[in-house]
Amino acid sequence: MRKVIGIGETILDIIFRNGQPTAAVPGGSVFNGIVSLARTGVPVSFISETGNDQVGNTILQFMQDSGMSTEYVNVFPDGKSPVSLAYLNEHGDAEYIFYKDYPKQRLDVVFPKLEEDDIVVFGSYFALNPVLRDKVQDLLEQAREKKAIVYYDPNFRSSHKDEAIKLTSTIIENLEYADIVRGSIEDFFYMYNQKEVDKVYKDKIRFYCSNFLCTAGAKEISLRTKSITKEYAIPPLEAVSTIGAGDNFNAGIIYGLLKYNVRHCDLGQIDEATWDKIIRCGIEFSADVCRSFNNSISPEFARQLPPIN
Repeated sequence: MRKVIGIGETILDIIFRNGQPTAAVPGGSVFNGIVSLARTGVPVSFISETGNDQVGNTILQFMQDSGMSTEYVNVFPDGKSPVSLAYLNEHGDAEYIFYKDYPKQRLDVVFPKLEEDDIVVFGSYFALNPVLRDKVQDLLEQAREKKAIVYYDPNFRSSHKDEAIKLTSTIIENLEYADIVRGSIEDFFYMYNQKEVDKVYKDKIRFYCSNFLCTAGAKEISLRTKSITKEYAIPPLEAVSTIGAGDNFNAGIIYGLLKYNVRHCDLGQIDEATWDKIIRCGIEFSADVCRSFNNSISPEFARQLPPIN
């Protein structure tokens, strides 16, 4: 069976509503989606790091409870596990404050072996950080060599917008490795100072990666490929929290790629009807996670999904 390999940070999100702490849940952009896929029964591996402390123990226990192996998580003896404070507004959208204290030695783990048609997920500043770049690139090179599908979510936050020009060459490298790019319109505004989907695709993405998905919160989803230009409406939803919305849209897309048996050799010729079904999976995953303070789909939602053979 095909497997999904994610690489990214783990963090404890402390969620505030009306100025009061409401929940504390393990998170991280790639992490949230991988947890959701694990709950659907998809074989997953997650490459990350955490501290040898209470926060780290909470994250590792959460992974085990979600049916995930911790084999590829480096527990570092120095430094502390990262924490974020997420302040929700009346729409369930978050503003973040991050607290991080990493050691000098990072990501000291052996990677899982990849096979053709596996799916590798990466993104965020983790995929741009010069300290981690060699490790991330090792995985991406292995994915390219083995013909695994590479899924890239830039998840580029406003806190890094002043570094965007300096990071351009690394972003381009990531786009070159990617088979599918999915980002929010905010990501591309902070990266390129651009909010028009077609201009982002034509000027910044298409030359490197032809399959592009762009989300815009509760607004429409845009799909751009070599042959398809299409917008998808999102059903209205009363959101409790949107923290994991994009991450779980990614998880739903990946679930759809597996469910509808899209392989590496198919990537340049996915037809519109198949994209419609895949994107519906993304919308459903994202909607479920918005109904609670959790960063991943609920076990109840996962149980009602048909198994992937």
